[in-house]
Amino acid sequence: MGIKVVATNRKAGHDYFLLEHYEAGIALQGSEIKSIRAGQMSLAEAYVKLDGREAWLVDAHIAPYEQASIFNHEPRRPRRLLMHRSELRKLWNEVRQRGVTIIPIRVYIKDGRAKVEIAVAKGKKLYDKRDTIAKRDAQREIEREVRRRE
Repeated sequence: MGIKVVATNRKAGHDYFLLEHYEAGIALQGSEIKSIRAGQMSLAEAYVKLDGREAWLVDAHIAPYEQASIFNHEPRRPRRLLMHRSELRKLWNEVRQRGVTIIPIRVYIKDGRAKVEIAVAKGKKLYDKRDTIAKRDAQREIEREVRRRE
């Protein structure tokens, strides 16, 4: 069936060093999955919160589904992430000991189910961001020169 990417967190790679990636399911209501399938989701300010036993996707915006009428959902409600207990324990230890955060990278539909890719991330300092931009610009210049000389 394949993968259909619904939403991406474009600033994640700019603001954070992404260390480890995980895949998690999302516990959703009926109107939420219909909105996600329609592409009505944003991860702009979203983050993952751990409480020791469960992981929660917080501040992800899923637009209300028009045809749901009174049975609609709250757009920014916390949603439980479905992960193996061993993965949750590993994430919990990393957040406590290393001082990292967990952010969602993208949401996609895989085999009819909504999945979220999350990453353990360490915040970049301003000079790290400048360095990344400088490297990207230098690479772009090199590619431009190579194309021009062909």
